[in-house]
Amino acid sequence: MVRDAYNRPVKDLRISVTDRCNFRCTYCMPMEEYVWIDRREILTFEEITRLARLFVGLGVEKIRITGGEPLVRKDLHRLVRMLNSLDGELDLCLTTNSSLLCDQIEDLAAAGLKRINVSIDTLDPEKFKQITKRGDLEKVLEGLFAAKSAGLGPIKINAVIERGLNDDDIVPLVEFAREHGFSMRFIEYMDVGNANNWISERIVSKKEILEKINARYPLREVGRENGSAPSVDYEFIDGGGELGVIASVTEPFCSSCTRARLTADGKLVTCLFSTHGHDLKSLMRSGATDEQLVELISSVWSNRTDKYSDERLAAMKSPEGYQPKQHQKIEMITLGG
Repeated sequence: MVRDAYNRPVKDLRISVTDRCNFRCTYCMPMEEYVWIDRREILTFEEITRLARLFVGLGVEKIRITGGEPLVRKDLHRLVRMLNSLDGELDLCLTTNSSLLCDQIEDLAAAGLKRINVSIDTLDPEKFKQITKRGDLEKVLEGLFAAKSAGLGPIKINAVIERGLNDDDIVPLVEFAREHGFSMRFIEYMDVGNANNWISERIVSKKEILEKINARYPLREVGRENGSAPSVDYEFIDGGGELGVIASVTEPFCSSCTRARLTADGKLVTCLFSTHGHDLKSLMRSGATDEQLVELISSVWSNRTDKYSDERLAAMKSPEGYQPKQHQKIEMITLGG
């Protein structure tokens, strides 16, 4: 198993299959104009599977398919089937906005998809449209319940919480998840990319999120899954399920980060807040052997020193403060979640 400069193994791979999305969520892709990746530069399913196989050989145990919105990629179930064939023990997950899920869930389930994460930041239809710019909450919920009917599980709902926008939706989302047997994941508002005009005043901290929930539904901390998951998990004392909070800003977890990312155009990225990626596609398309690709992947990971969230928190506590515009990063829509 390959390890980085801080002895962190590569155990999780997040694969973006497209930078295209049918939503324009304000914390991810608020700009009206965006230069899409040329379709000829997008990795084929065969290329993705080849690279995924090499990562599994280096110790990856979990693969998450992301975008953009992955379900806008035609015939995604084919990729799910191909990835599932790599290793019977592989933990394969899909992150989606769920708006196209209803029509595809049967094919995805038949291909071997077991679980999904669905992004829902509010249950208010008008606010949902405000956040996503063009999203229809009803279609999202249809997809969510179709996945449940198809037997997928666990199904997790992800919500990015931004002060003044949807911080009053925390408890309603918890109650919805409890009622229907879903797991909630609340995410602190982060400065991913450069286009979301992030300011720290909009953060609703993990501490504040938990205080709101505990006031209605007392919680007991469980901890991080396998000690390295981004979410700190909690269970309801009354037995009403569980939830998690991802606190990248106020409680960084860089020291246990085991996640690598593969962009839709074939770049290996070692941190959610990276400024650049390492081009695997060009090497692969120039005829590189598996051994040459593994050598590059191993070299990139073994030299990895990323601890951006730790550094950001230190800067936020310094007299000078943290200046997000001074840190140019890959946009979320390009990078994948």
